[in-house]
Amino acid sequence: MLSRLQELRKEEETLLRVKAALHEQLTRLKVEELALQSLIRAGEEKRPGPADEAQSALGQMDNEEAINQTELHLSLQGHEEEEEEEEESDS
Repeated sequence: MLSRLQELRKEEETLLRVKAALHEQLTRLKVEELALQSLIRAGEEKRPGPADEAQSALGQMDNEEAINQTELHLSLQGHEEEEEEEEESDS
């Protein structure tokens, strides 16, 4: 009877250790799950959606239009300077 009681106590200790180890593992897995969810959310925020891509394309077109306007302005300036030089040389 005494040996049976000792066996049960040892089994209880073993089960308590297993319970503690499983609880620790569960906690680690929960932390890992939260970290992965955070990474997924961060990735979704960084990835441009269709609206972001359209906005980016419009911004690019605006930039190209500004560049074209600047080039046009500079070429007109250059053309005007050439005309002035021609007029001066003709005089």
